[in-house]
Amino acid sequence: MLELLKERYQYVFEAKLIEEIAAVGTYRKVKEDTTIMDIGDTIEYMPLLLSGSIKIMREDEDGSELLLYYLEVGDTCAMTLNCCLRKTKSQIRAVAEIYTELIMVPVHKMVDWIIQYETWRVFVFESYNTRLNEMLEAIDNLAFNNMEERLYKYLTDKAFIAKSSNLIVTHFQIASELNSSRVVISRLLKKLENDGKIKLHRNLIEVPNYY
Repeated sequence: MLELLKERYQYVFEAKLIEEIAAVGTYRKVKEDTTIMDIGDTIEYMPLLLSGSIKIMREDEDGSELLLYYLEVGDTCAMTLNCCLRKTKSQIRAVAEIYTELIMVPVHKMVDWIIQYETWRVFVFESYNTRLNEMLEAIDNLAFNNMEERLYKYLTDKAFIAKSSNLIVTHFQIASELNSSRVVISRLLKKLENDGKIKLHRNLIEVPNYY
């Protein structure tokens, strides 16, 4: 685990901090669609990604989900950090988008390191800033873009995360994450195909220009 940490974070954290993370952190491998953290969970660990991607979801009173943002290698979750510092329960659901490796860091160490290591303070504050900008983008997307534009952005973002133009995703799953209906999503997917932006195959959506 130490060598993997050095490979991913050697230009982010000093060697002593990397050694501490390796000593106290718990290494995990999770399969695609595995729920890593759920709404209402007590936050005891903070995730540091080594590979893969995690999608962060919110849920309304009716149980409908909304995708907020993705976490990639070198990222951590600002919502988790906030819950850690305030000692509150999780308000988000974190699900592995693809096969993911991560290190779970105990909450109490996160606070200690803010005081002890400048590189950790910078990392935490930059993570807050990045996630805030992504959530503002998500709000703008909801407020100013129509569903067709939101759908196409969702598909290109998902393809970019997977580093593949071929997405294995159901119409129902897309509808759930965009808080829409399967009928509306199916209709808009067909329109995007007619416009030449995507190609629909059986159980697969091709997004040629995702990068």
